[in-house]
Amino acid sequence: MPKNEFALAFNEVLEEKQLAKDIVVSAIESAMVSAYRRAVSASTAQHVEAKLDPDTGLVTVYAEKEVVEDNIVDDRTEVLLEVARKVNPEVQLGDMIVVETTPADFGRVAAQTARQVIQQRIREAERSNQMQYFERQVGEIVSGLVQASNAQSATIGLDMKAEGVMPNNQKIPGERLKLHDRIRAVVMEVKDGTRGPQIVLSRAHRNFLRRLLENEVPEIYHGIVEIRAIAREPGARAKVAVSATQAGIDPVGACVGIKGVRIQAIVKELHDEKIDIIQWDQDPIIYISKAISPARVNGVYLVDNEGARTATVVVGEDQLSLAIGRDGQNARLAAKLTGWRIDIKSLTEASSDSLKKLQNNAELAALIPAAVEVIPQVQEILAKKPRIARSCRKSTRCWVSSWTALNAARSRSRKKPPAWRKPAPLPRAQTSQLPHSTCLSIRLVSRNISSTF
Repeated sequence: MPKNEFALAFNEVLEEKQLAKDIVVSAIESAMVSAYRRAVSASTAQHVEAKLDPDTGLVTVYAEKEVVEDNIVDDRTEVLLEVARKVNPEVQLGDMIVVETTPADFGRVAAQTARQVIQQRIREAERSNQMQYFERQVGEIVSGLVQASNAQSATIGLDMKAEGVMPNNQKIPGERLKLHDRIRAVVMEVKDGTRGPQIVLSRAHRNFLRRLLENEVPEIYHGIVEIRAIAREPGARAKVAVSATQAGIDPVGACVGIKGVRIQAIVKELHDEKIDIIQWDQDPIIYISKAISPARVNGVYLVDNEGARTATVVVGEDQLSLAIGRDGQNARLAAKLTGWRIDIKSLTEASSDSLKKLQNNAELAALIPAAVEVIPQVQEILAKKPRIARSCRKSTRCWVSSWTALNAARSRSRKKPPAWRKPAPLPRAQTSQLPHSTCLSIRLVSRNISSTF
């Protein structure tokens, strides 16, 4: 092959396989050694090496041979003294020396016998290169195209002609991957397989959210804002605790961005997953109070025993369902985020439990006598609370029915305007034309609500 043709073909292989030059040269030289051994039936114990000139494509084979004086029995293992001294003038009879032993028709023989060996060695080098590259990418985000998808997993085409597998439990629930869609995922694990590296990808792991925040928020990437903890239920909700390493930096505002542009980009990537960004605090009471957000917390009481840390969070009656979340999701994520076992109670329930402890524990009652004195007053308030709640619900129902009657009366008293004219606003004077019973009902409801609260 001419010089320029071999160089073009050699460079094309380098570019197609994305391999280093020395790796391809080593694979070709190793294949030539195997071809030489097969061509001359050389022993595996004999040292044989090959050298390739990348510019011309010429291959030179060298073999270790014994120096003899004049009679060569086997030219595969013996060389004449005068030939050996051209390589090393100081060689003596019986010494072993490495000399050139390229066969005359070695180019044609090598082309036939070394083709499979070269392909195998290049394939092995390509797999090894892929393995080393993706081992360094563990925990990082990679991008690829969806090549196939079924009920068990999805196959993602990655860089360097590698393929990654995303199991079904590592997908975001409710997300449908279509063929040829470009997606991003985090590399969870890389294992060496018979057909190349087995790359396990995930979009459901919390590290995927961590890397997305690092990509979207420069302050996190440069270390100005630090991610302290992440709790995530893929596709539903996530909580992220952040803190600033420099004074005067708002970590929550940096993550959210102007008009929420930064966090919205991440929410879109995570299939509209809700993300709560809270500020980490060294005080566990403040930290847990923020972790329960968006619910407003009345108090946090900690019990730190050996091996069990429990936090009792007290919220108002109207905040109880918000603090617990749908199917306990908000409380569950707050517990994962803070590392505390969280017990959420309403203000009434917490007060009742405290009264029982004071009444049943004499030592505790002796420590806080002031609390014992107000027990009757607290009991009286708790007894009235259900009655107040019922009265509020009844007043609300009356207010709704009265408001419905008011709207109905306005509709009856209003004249229907022509279709081509905009309806005129209802004058205030028309309210006096309402039935007497309706106006009386409204005044009674207003008085009842005022007296209740």
